[in-house]
Amino acid sequence: MTSSVTPHRFAQRPSPIELAGYGVRLVPLSLDHTEGLQAAAADGELWHLRVTSVPKPENTTAYIQAALDGQANGTMLPFAVLDADTGAVLGSTRYHDIIPEVARLEIGYTWYAARCQRTHVNTACKLLLLRHAFGTLGAAVVGWRTDNFNFQSQRAIERLGARKDGVIRNHALRRDGTIRDTVMYSLTAGEWPETEHHLEYLLAGKRLKASA
Repeated sequence: MTSSVTPHRFAQRPSPIELAGYGVRLVPLSLDHTEGLQAAAADGELWHLRVTSVPKPENTTAYIQAALDGQANGTMLPFAVLDADTGAVLGSTRYHDIIPEVARLEIGYTWYAARCQRTHVNTACKLLLLRHAFGTLGAAVVGWRTDNFNFQSQRAIERLGARKDGVIRNHALRRDGTIRDTVMYSLTAGEWPETEHHLEYLLAGKRLKASA
């Protein structure tokens, strides 16, 4: 017996676009961002963190090219994160594991210079990405995945209102060769309106605090 349920598909295909607001700009990642990403990663020497994907300085070009290859085959849409006022590169993020047949994508490969961590930057980027995913692309669900020992990332994802789906055991290699478990989260289109209001509330609070 076949199912009568019609698969949910994207309203439009994910393609390069600039997203801006709340003091940040997300622009299509390119090789022109190599030096900017190297400088952002140097703020905190982030490539030493074993639970993130931040590239070493000498690997930045290959890191960007791999993201662009993913964009070419339709599985990724990478962005450079810029300060809206200065144009300085603050880090990078992307849509990945894009599955048009079920209107699903994930947000990941996200990292920021040390000076941007625990500021408005991550909340602003997630609001822009989620608003575009659900409001423009018509995504049915947005997912996240993170290292089981990346507790900072897990807390940040949970603050967005995402639900924990579970843990995939022995799922992937870390940069140091150890094997990690992967913690999976998701947010559905039906949950998005409440989450959008929550993120707007968080950003309003951070702006008020910054201006006090």
